[in-house]
Amino acid sequence: MNSAPEDRLLGEYRLKELVAENAVFCTWLATQTSVSRVVLVDELRSDQADHRDAFLANVRAKASVDHPLIGSVYEAVAGPDTCYYAHELLPGVTLAQRQNARQPLAPARLTNLLRRVSEAQLQLEALGQATSPLDLDTIYQDEQGVVRLQNLAIAGARDPDQSARDIVHLGNALVPLTAKDHPGSTRMLTLCAWMRGEGLKAPITWDQVRDFCIQIEHQLADPASSLTPTRHGIPARKKQPVALIAIATAVLAIGIVVLASRMQPPVRPTPPGASLPEPVTAAAGKHPTPDGGEETLPAFRISANEITIGQYAGFLEILGTLAKDGREHTFDPADQMPGKTSHEPADWPALLAAAKANGTWRDQSVTLDSPVTGVDWWDAAAYAEWKKARLPTQEEWFAALHMDMKNPAAIPPGPWAPVTSQAADRTPPGLLGMAGSVCEWTAKPAPNPANPLGEKLWVIIGGSYLKPGSNALTREWTADRSLRRPDLGFRVVFDAE
Repeated sequence: MNSAPEDRLLGEYRLKELVAENAVFCTWLATQTSVSRVVLVDELRSDQADHRDAFLANVRAKASVDHPLIGSVYEAVAGPDTCYYAHELLPGVTLAQRQNARQPLAPARLTNLLRRVSEAQLQLEALGQATSPLDLDTIYQDEQGVVRLQNLAIAGARDPDQSARDIVHLGNALVPLTAKDHPGSTRMLTLCAWMRGEGLKAPITWDQVRDFCIQIEHQLADPASSLTPTRHGIPARKKQPVALIAIATAVLAIGIVVLASRMQPPVRPTPPGASLPEPVTAAAGKHPTPDGGEETLPAFRISANEITIGQYAGFLEILGTLAKDGREHTFDPADQMPGKTSHEPADWPALLAAAKANGTWRDQSVTLDSPVTGVDWWDAAAYAEWKKARLPTQEEWFAALHMDMKNPAAIPPGPWAPVTSQAADRTPPGLLGMAGSVCEWTAKPAPNPANPLGEKLWVIIGGSYLKPGSNALTREWTADRSLRRPDLGFRVVFDAE
């Protein structure tokens, strides 16, 4: 690296070292003097004035991306004599650096990383955002396993083949980074082969990569599980025959007998119907907040369990009755997104049919007393309105979690299972499913402590059965209230009686 001229300032940014340079701009390591924050500054070269408009168009594209995994743009300045923008210095090291240092990652860690990359790419796809190619030197991971991505957004329309190219490239690039002879290495290498398209008739997609990663993470967290990655949730036009698994695994010298033995889903006895517990009351007063402070809250009652499939089915039946009189929008939130016409969860007919039959859905045993999943924020808020309740704020959720609990992180996470008072995933006052089962929507957006100056995002709280390592203290942030996932549900809050 080259030192910057002594005491050179660009606005409030003191330049320290030149870390990269190309034909159009220079990248500096700098300190933002007003907040003593280390950042990167990309400065348009003085001899590239003809590229000013294109440079700023790319900066605007980057600034429009708001995702917790993608590097933030802090400020852009276009003056008469200078043009630059400041952006986040991502923590950790890149995958390219790990590869060069011959530091492969354990499959569990690499699968989590790939899932997070997939989630970020799905957001870019949804926005139709054009990007530069995804490569190992654009993906960062720190010592705690936190994954961040460079902001690769560029001006212009997204290339329809961009995702496919990135997936194929990573399918090749991640192979040397997969630690061999570790639990899950065979499955990770199989997924890489699918990403490269080996033996497949249709290209794999980012949502399929994410779902495969979730399956592998779940398997590695539960060694007794007999599950292997399956293709549930793939649209019919992309269903892959069982023989395709054999082809991909043969490429990687996986014993077909071993693979077949893992294909059988676990069989669990059908639980009896549950008598759902009453809401739990939280007293008025000062309560700890998720970010380490305290907040004074009025008394409230919070549902002891996540809203179940049976409870939600009752709500939809009421909406069906109201629809006969044109009143199906009676409980819609005031700011519901335009074009949303239904509160049916994702894959609802299949989920409800399986629950009524005490059957299986997505390889999971399910009954009407299992927490409902696949609901977006507006679905959850509409249900709460029907019940004359509301979604909990993260502060209320956290306050309820801490009642009579010294260490909520020690609550053993539970699976996605029918509600039962005998569950180990239970707080002393009787709150169920806080550490596991499904994660939950909360009422209001809030800043992510990892990016305190960033936009407030909607908070998803609690552990998830599909996210090994999550627990009652886990939080996620999303800009997308229309997000629906097979591990995302909610509970509600009532005013104190």
